[in-house]
Amino acid sequence: MAVAIRLRREGALNRPYFKVVVADKRSPRDGKFIEIIGTYDPKKRGNNSTLKLDRVEYWISKGAQPSDTVRSLIKKNKNPEAAAKKAAVIEAKKAAKPKAAAKTEAAPAQSPASAPAAEAAAPALAPESAPAAPAAGEKPAS
Repeated sequence: MAVAIRLRREGALNRPYFKVVVADKRSPRDGKFIEIIGTYDPKKRGNNSTLKLDRVEYWISKGAQPSDTVRSLIKKNKNPEAAAKKAAVIEAKKAAKPKAAAKTEAAPAQSPASAPAAEAAAPALAPESAPAAPAAGEKPAS
């Protein structure tokens, strides 16, 4: 019997919650399983999974194959400090990205080379002594 360590979906619509289970590869995703060995909440930040690492090691020693997602969860749970550092680096990059984009957008608008071109493109102002033309649909002032 081929055994897999994979996720079993629980939770409501648009609110996923998974249990990490050991199951026969031929059984459906949410069908029959052998053992529940953990949980995973993808909506939660930080430490969002729990695993019984001793049971994971037992099943892997017996030939169970973890899915890609479960493999990453095992890695995170074995070394939580490294996972926390990696998450902090990713958050720092996300925070720095909007600041860099704002600087690059503001820089071309303030460049001195574009200032004379902007002045030349501006329409000449009418002298104040000349009467203003009436707007469409208005009667001329007498």
